[in-house]
Amino acid sequence: MRKLLTIVILVLFVAAGVRLWPTIASKLKQTSETTSSVVYQSAPLTGLPDISGDAAMRPALTIKIENTPDAMPQWGITKADDVYEEIVNGGITRLAAVFNSSAPTQIGPVRSVRPTDTQIVYPLGGIFAYSGGAQYALNSIQTAPVKLINESNAGTAMFRDTKRQAPHNLYAVGESLFAVGGTPTPPKPLFTYRSASKKVSGTRVTSFVVGFPSNFSVTWDWNSSTKSWDRSIFGNADITGTGERESPKNVIVMFVNYVNGIGTMSSYADLQGSGTAQIFTAGKEIQATWSRGPSMSDPVIYKTLAGKVVALTPGQTWVELINTGAKVTVTP
Repeated sequence: MRKLLTIVILVLFVAAGVRLWPTIASKLKQTSETTSSVVYQSAPLTGLPDISGDAAMRPALTIKIENTPDAMPQWGITKADDVYEEIVNGGITRLAAVFNSSAPTQIGPVRSVRPTDTQIVYPLGGIFAYSGGAQYALNSIQTAPVKLINESNAGTAMFRDTKRQAPHNLYAVGESLFAVGGTPTPPKPLFTYRSASKKVSGTRVTSFVVGFPSNFSVTWDWNSSTKSWDRSIFGNADITGTGERESPKNVIVMFVNYVNGIGTMSSYADLQGSGTAQIFTAGKEIQATWSRGPSMSDPVIYKTLAGKVVALTPGQTWVELINTGAKVTVTP
């Protein structure tokens, strides 16, 4: 009798489960669809989803980085949101790497400030980190709306790698520098980004060379696997200290006037006004113009020759501040 009762209960339980299953399955499907349709805010300086929420809680952090053979390998560059490459005295180039989404534990080698950096950081605000600088450059950067951190006041936010020779051995710690705080938080976007489904108009290219002076030319090769531009300099692939290939989604070649001459002690890139640009994104070249409003706080706006704002691929962007009249060699 007890065995028969157990069987009856089991039958009733299974029958109830069969009747309820469509409702249960529907609820599970709704939960799955709700979870998968979460929309994240975009990181302001990359256009990528800010999944961690870190970009929304941080200011911009711009770090001045050496770009000579003695500096190689560089550290932390692949984690930058955006990178500016500028001509400094002597005709060599240096980098101003802007971080917001990521905070690498080692960034550098950190080197000295130049007047062009004031032009770069003005629309960003936040924090500017550097090793030191000549008085004319210090006077310039002190006019920018940024917190200034150098080796003398950085504390544990900078360190020397004793295995490397000075001055090519000073490095910054991203999280420690962000702890200093800065405004605005988050920074305002520098570029306009396109959706993944939007097609890109332009001329397809396989590579291009940006003719910086003093043997500092840079070659960019389209990588169809990563959908990004592989960077090479000094005849070698640009590989960071962590073994990563530097390969941004976008490269903007911005033709600018260097006030006081190219490579002189007090020269700087004039980023006010307007000029021409070549923009490389999604394996294509877009002929463009650039313009910046009367205020140094205004961002640079890039437009096609037809007057439409250029929309970049979400991800890291490099801006090559090349002197007007310099050669850029493009290979179809």
